[in-house]
Amino acid sequence: MKTAIIGFSGSGKSTLAQKIGAYEKADVLHLDSVHFLPNWEIRAKEEKEKIVGDFLDSHDSWVIDGNYTKLFYERRMEEADRIVMLLFNRFACLRRVVKRYRRYKNLTRPDMAEGCPEKLDGEFVLWVLFGGRKRAARKRYKKLRETYPEKTVVLKNQRELDAFWKEIGSRPAKE
Repeated sequence: MKTAIIGFSGSGKSTLAQKIGAYEKADVLHLDSVHFLPNWEIRAKEEKEKIVGDFLDSHDSWVIDGNYTKLFYERRMEEADRIVMLLFNRFACLRRVVKRYRRYKNLTRPDMAEGCPEKLDGEFVLWVLFGGRKRAARKRYKKLRETYPEKTVVLKNQRELDAFWKEIGSRPAKE
């Protein structure tokens, strides 16, 4: 099973990826950990592409979380057996980001590149509330739903996420 998880910042993509990966015994790639180097520096484009390309080429089963449209986005969506879109409202995402910050303050969370301690600043708050929700992103999500309706799941709140997880959990786990 190959699962691509995309959506708004703070919606829970990485947490869901970890859960699905553990349940399905699939390797997980967090694109945030590919994008960033220690101290929040950005990895070179060629290196990011190599990491993601090698991962896709070497795994028959995977979970990849993150949008990153310049990192084999079309290939990831095409190869995925399931695309999960977490499209929570901006305030729910902000609440989750604040909760995450409290939990990981001064620590690097497991889905992030080593040496990138959790931070919460004005720039990121604006991204969560507005930047990541621009028309282009919304159009991209709409196009994806139209292109792959049979394998796209859209979750807009915690209740829907809980129901989705319950449905997955009722299926036999991969041996």
